[in-house]
Amino acid sequence: MRLLIAGCLNGTNIGGAFFKAAKSLNLNPSLFDIRSADAGSKLLKKINWHLRGKYPNQLAKFSQNIVKECCIFTPDLFVSTGIAPVNQKALVEMKKMGIKRINFLTDDPWNRYHYAPWFLHALPHYDIVFSPRRANIDDILQAGCPNVEYLPFGYDSDLFYPEEFINKEAPLDYTCDVMFAGGADRDRVAYISALIQSGICVNLYGGYWNRYPETKAHTSGIADIPTLRLAIAGAKIALCLVRRANRDGNCMRTFEVPAVGACMLTEDTQEHREIFGEEGQTVLYFQTIPEMLKKVRWLLNHEAERQRLAHQAHSLIFHGKHTYKDRLETMLSLTEKLLFKR
Repeated sequence: MRLLIAGCLNGTNIGGAFFKAAKSLNLNPSLFDIRSADAGSKLLKKINWHLRGKYPNQLAKFSQNIVKECCIFTPDLFVSTGIAPVNQKALVEMKKMGIKRINFLTDDPWNRYHYAPWFLHALPHYDIVFSPRRANIDDILQAGCPNVEYLPFGYDSDLFYPEEFINKEAPLDYTCDVMFAGGADRDRVAYISALIQSGICVNLYGGYWNRYPETKAHTSGIADIPTLRLAIAGAKIALCLVRRANRDGNCMRTFEVPAVGACMLTEDTQEHREIFGEEGQTVLYFQTIPEMLKKVRWLLNHEAERQRLAHQAHSLIFHGKHTYKDRLETMLSLTEKLLFKR
């Protein structure tokens, strides 16, 4: 099976993780870099973003180039992730060539921060959409997609793994009671503020935390991958908050934190329960701010239990087929079953 993947290799880009995974599976994939879809002036980008429904500057040209690449590379399968800059016309052309088209929908396209009408026009032209959230599956079906499958996030094993000092002495820059990595969504600020006001040492990584007086002093900005790995390993507890505007039941940190080997206190969702099991098996759960504070204090006072949970969660994720290679294999298996054996 020949794969054409739309994505980029930098950071935690899932398209890039799929490309690496496909190479390791000897599938001889080709990667089409999506960054060129945003080429052009910053002014034009702002206009397209705010007035044209987050329209990529070069959407039409980029989509045409994808079709040209398909003519040259002749893939059996086209794989994109998230709100990929591929328009309806290009997907229709791929269908005419006999190319199957799948998307791993990393963001909820009905989230007002991601809402893009041009993408919703393209969405029904994918043969299969894989959603890491159960909450929008009915919406995707109602949008006209013929096949929708639930598939949670995963982790890139080349990027997230235990640091040598885990459960030992960490560099002082990273030691803290609680760390959180993710953007400063308004609903998240209340949780982090409650921790800080309770006298708990908090380290924050991600965008926009410096906008809020109560969190500004605790942020280290957006972390690169080595920094993020050190930050997770250096914390006594890693807090896992899902993105509510995205209707997430799990997120990338769901898998990256235990892959590194930290003790995780995680938001109580159906998907998290499916992944980690009952309370106390591998993680502790919380639903409210008071419950979060109570369990943070308890974990801080029970070091042996923190280490046990960290070990159990790491073992579960590390041995449980949760890498993006595993996710890609699942996608390919279901694609072959649903599309190639009809």
